[in-house]
Amino acid sequence: MSARITTKPKVKAPPRWAFPRPQEHVLPNGLRLLVVDQPGQHVLSLRAALQLPVSHEPTGTEGSTLLMARTLDEGTARHTSEELAAIAERHGIAWGAGAGERGVHLGMEVTARHLSVGLELVTECLSEPTFPEAEVARLVRHRVADIAHDIADPGVRASLEFLATYYDPRDRPYTPLGGTRESVRALTAEHLRNRHALLSPAGGTVVLAGDLSTVPSAVESVTRTLGSWAGAQTQADPPGLARRSDTASRVALVSRAGLAQTELYLGRPGPDRRTPHGWGTFQTLGMLLGGSPHARIDQVLREERGYTYGIRASFRPRSIGGLTVIGGSVRADATVDAVRELLAILDTPGSDFTDVEVRESADFVALTAPGRYGTADAVADELISLASDGLPVETVTQNLDQLAGLTTDRVATAWDEIRGGPGWSMVLVGDPEFADGVGELGLGPVTVLD
Repeated sequence: MSARITTKPKVKAPPRWAFPRPQEHVLPNGLRLLVVDQPGQHVLSLRAALQLPVSHEPTGTEGSTLLMARTLDEGTARHTSEELAAIAERHGIAWGAGAGERGVHLGMEVTARHLSVGLELVTECLSEPTFPEAEVARLVRHRVADIAHDIADPGVRASLEFLATYYDPRDRPYTPLGGTRESVRALTAEHLRNRHALLSPAGGTVVLAGDLSTVPSAVESVTRTLGSWAGAQTQADPPGLARRSDTASRVALVSRAGLAQTELYLGRPGPDRRTPHGWGTFQTLGMLLGGSPHARIDQVLREERGYTYGIRASFRPRSIGGLTVIGGSVRADATVDAVRELLAILDTPGSDFTDVEVRESADFVALTAPGRYGTADAVADELISLASDGLPVETVTQNLDQLAGLTTDRVATAWDEIRGGPGWSMVLVGDPEFADGVGELGLGPVTVLD
């Protein structure tokens, strides 16, 4: 019997992929409409971003924007909250509203045949909410309970304490977006009505993505519904300042005696998506440093030392500037050693990065993009994010093009700028017995908080 000789087939590079390009329209009320037809995505995704920055909430009403958005479907001039819920359930409509730094965001998932009903429902809730006293009081109680849960959760507690450690107390980011227990408890239906009265279509964007082959009148439906919403007649002012505190380079340790793991949260200034280095450079850096178990941080702290299940690194852009964030948990008994090792990794100069790890990280970000953006909701979310940042729809494709030719020198230069900037702010949630050891690592004074 003769042996068969087989040869390995040559694997070709995947074809260049581009982010879907939407059709753009302007609705009668000034809303910008972006429409993406995605064959096979039979559940349509609608997203809307309306400018109403939380930084302009009156003092003492922090959290009113978020609560106002959550109360939009708790009763309108035509339907009670129960009736609205019944309409949504009968037609398979899932929708909700929330708030971010820049304003209110709405989201809806609906099948094509019920798109018109879904649009009418969202428009009604946006145009005619009544903010019933009883419903507002109930949601206030729920929000206060949520805040208590957030404070009890070590991971969330660390991120909340980071705001107070990093940001200037005079600026809105110092206070949690959803408010404090004190500010939320003080909210009334009148506060929410006043906040809603400032909501305007001016400067807003709507995205509709999915298989539109069976709804050729989709644009007309959006025009007839959301395009008819009048809202306030003036556009909201841009977000307020987000200054770094003069004392941000320090350590805050939230005391949780006996906690089995210590939660770590580190941050320092980072880029926004307009960075001259290209946003793809920082996507690559995030993957290289802390994007997987094979990244530099986990290779040492998880695989070699066994201190953690995983610590992640990321860059979080704002309207202007952003944050470099490192977060995760470590074994309590390894807290000081883990922080020491982590700081050593984060002090790595860019010249130590290798061509192999840079190329593997860049390729992972680029080659997984078709999967990340393979659904209607992912495309709609990205488009609304770009619109909120004032970025063109070509941004994702431009980032992918940059990744293809990204050099190690460019990544190294970008990282050295981060390293050479203001120092780390660090929050730990864990046993206070580690305060002295952490204080000896050179990050600044350690403040122990109850």
